[in-house]
Amino acid sequence: MKQDSTKRYEKLRERMGNGDIDRRSFMGLLGAAGLVAGVSGGIMTTLSRQALAAGTELNFEGWGGIVSEALRKHAFDPYEKKTGNKVIDATFGGEEEVLTKLKAAGSIDGHNIIHSSGITWYQRWVQNGYASELNTKNIPNIDNVMEAVLAPFRAITPDHLAAVPYDYGTTGIAYNTKYVSEEEAKKLGADLLLKKDLKGKIGGWSGDWANRAWYGALQSGQNPNNITDWDAVWDKVREHRALILKYWSSGAELMDLLAKEEIYVTEAWSGRVAALQEQGHPIGYLDPENGLAWMETMFVLKGSPMEEAEELLNFMLAPATAIAVAEGQKYPPSLDPTKVDMPDTVKKLPAFDPTGKLDGLVFREPDKWNAVEKEQKKMWNRVMKGA
Repeated sequence: MKQDSTKRYEKLRERMGNGDIDRRSFMGLLGAAGLVAGVSGGIMTTLSRQALAAGTELNFEGWGGIVSEALRKHAFDPYEKKTGNKVIDATFGGEEEVLTKLKAAGSIDGHNIIHSSGITWYQRWVQNGYASELNTKNIPNIDNVMEAVLAPFRAITPDHLAAVPYDYGTTGIAYNTKYVSEEEAKKLGADLLLKKDLKGKIGGWSGDWANRAWYGALQSGQNPNNITDWDAVWDKVREHRALILKYWSSGAELMDLLAKEEIYVTEAWSGRVAALQEQGHPIGYLDPENGLAWMETMFVLKGSPMEEAEELLNFMLAPATAIAVAEGQKYPPSLDPTKVDMPDTVKKLPAFDPTGKLDGLVFREPDKWNAVEKEQKKMWNRVMKGA
């Protein structure tokens, strides 16, 4: 009898680990089998107690640096203390890397929640079959999220959400005010990244072909969401490549290059620039006309422990938590400022919109950008290597 019960317990644990059943169902099935009550006694009583004490593990992958530090301190640690569940957070090099791993493995083992880059990636995760279906009744704090950030995701999955929007920001241009004045930055706009006098002191992000193409479109006088001349885009990217010191690959590297004045100008994420400014570095920030805005979600992969994931997302969207994370990572939260009072520390963040409508920000249109990704990403990889 003891051996049969042990095997049953192990199978239930395996099913929970695979995401076939959630933790609540797991405990219910244990109870139905008489295991939680210790009917079988001995090892089963010990194991079921361990299961209760251990909680559920949620694997989270994000952008590292100050973003991960803020999430760990203000969201994950308090959540773990409150629930007994555990968040195992890791840093990725980009979502492409995670998607490749999942396809190669054929499972989501070790992956549950992705700090995902907005609408285009949301569509991509959905099209690849990784979208979960959140029960938003378990996430009541979603009622405080801006409709402006919910609507684009509901347009892709009208019947459900697989993620909750969590923050937003812009990818503008950072410049060292010792070498570039605010007036010059405003005058040049996107062309500041092509300033020949700064050759060898310019940087660029290698991690996203669409980011480079967006700026190539601005510099060639095109609407980034309606590019008609891709050759002109890549010509501008080549022009930029000839001027740069290097392409950086992470937010931490971006901040290090700017802080040490190895580069004076680069495109940059608004929150990272805000962090540098807070540290006292003479870094200015410019969002050029039609500059790139983005919103990030907490995307839950299909097969994850849903109730625990929903509980975590609700905890993260609680105003006190979301505001504390926003102050830490320097990106405004997805909460509607007309519903939730925001402190001055949040109101002063780059890209913060007090109206909650985000009318002044320009986002990638997923249908336009995902449709050309395969071809244009190849071109970016060639241009980056010198073609």
